[in-house]
Amino acid sequence: MNKKQLQSEDTKKRVADAARGLFAQKGYKATSIEDIVGITGSSKGNIYYHFKSKEGLFLYLIDEWDQEWEQQWQEKESLYTTTTEKLYGVAEQMVLEDLNHPLTMAADEFFNNEEKANDVEERITEMVKGHLDFYQKLIQQGIDNGEFKPNNVEGLSVVFESLTMGLSQMSRKLNQKDALALYHLAISVFLHGIAKEPN
Repeated sequence: MNKKQLQSEDTKKRVADAARGLFAQKGYKATSIEDIVGITGSSKGNIYYHFKSKEGLFLYLIDEWDQEWEQQWQEKESLYTTTTEKLYGVAEQMVLEDLNHPLTMAADEFFNNEEKANDVEERITEMVKGHLDFYQKLIQQGIDNGEFKPNNVEGLSVVFESLTMGLSQMSRKLNQKDALALYHLAISVFLHGIAKEPN
């Protein structure tokens, strides 16, 4: 990487770091490109060069968040001996990391905003696909090692993603202990259901 490329990457990182703070403080809608210009000293043109739009900049930050989450998971995955334990571990990481993440509220605003450009919708679809692939691998692992009965892995990954997305919304106002208990209950229901075993 030459000097110009290094400077460009440095500028991109500086803008992203400053924008992260603004989005966390003011929310997604209330943060404008002008705010980011004001705090970074970068021109609008420079910001658009690196991120194309405010949405593109926010998606870049969400991508970073996803990568951090994945890295944290990889560091602890080996601590769990069964796939069942891993599903509970995923739930715990969601409570401890996602519910307290500085961008959580801004992300809610962003994803609930109906006006999105096609390229933004495509990137969101790719992100969701990444989540589904992650869950499919986990569930398939459980089937392969005999913990789970054979089933529709793709369908189950969609159910699990929907379950955790809904839990994220419903547990925002809970304290950490109650949120963990709710996520544990959800994983238990996902794994075992609530129907009584026939006699």
